[in-house]
Amino acid sequence: MTEPFTIRKYLRDLPLPFCSGCGCLTVMNSFLRAVHELGHKDLSKFVFCSGIGCSAWIPSPYFKADSIHATHGRSIPVATGIKLMRPNLNVVIFGGDGDIAGIGLSHLVHAARRNIDVTVVMVNNMIYGMTGGQVAPTTPFGIKTTTTPYGSFDPPLDTTRLVATAGASYAARWTTLHFKQLKDAMKTAVTTNGFAFVEAVSPCPTTFGRRIGLKDAAEMLRWFKQNAMSKEQADKMTEKELANKIVVGKFAHRKKPTFSDHLQKALKEAEKTAQ
Repeated sequence: MTEPFTIRKYLRDLPLPFCSGCGCLTVMNSFLRAVHELGHKDLSKFVFCSGIGCSAWIPSPYFKADSIHATHGRSIPVATGIKLMRPNLNVVIFGGDGDIAGIGLSHLVHAARRNIDVTVVMVNNMIYGMTGGQVAPTTPFGIKTTTTPYGSFDPPLDTTRLVATAGASYAARWTTLHFKQLKDAMKTAVTTNGFAFVEAVSPCPTTFGRRIGLKDAAEMLRWFKQNAMSKEQADKMTEKELANKIVVGKFAHRKKPTFSDHLQKALKEAEKTAQ
């Protein structure tokens, strides 16, 4: 693609809703840059699904594309239906950690297990940012939130590792500080045949950062830099050493039949039997 990238080519002329320093803007930018570098002059070959939460606003109504807002945690089954009916389209889900790894977790795990040919981008800001700062499945241990005033007692869910273990074709995690790697992961995810999952660890200065003593996005990004480490490094460390660290990198990338492949094979066999 020789044409220079401009994000406005893919966006409707609407004011964006995100707080100052919100990582959703970086995730939006990295995804649209990935689409541009893959040679898509527009989003006509895409359909976007999202649930409820700050990051669910990334595609809808801002992308110049078809999109569906589902109820909280239900974007993946909606996307599954679209992909089965329109297999020629790139179906992409955007959601937050509460939407995808909280109320929607069972859909995430089973979509990975079935290897549904869709892409999920989970923006992980480690808290329920839109609804008042409640503890999320990905909140680091010991962090005070509105629902854990004495600190979270639960270890955070390692969503990317879970998805990889469940059977996804592709699973990767990067922070918004790792912009190039995040963009390249988006490119791989969109072009992967099978279930693809990208976790983008994202700053939320308004609701999360201030609770842990980080007053703006710059301080949060420095915190990412101090606490992020590669998967290769993490594999050599103990669970205690990895407490509240951010492990980044590729967790799975494999070729395997998709749910649609199995379905089409079954339909062809059924047709032969009926003749």
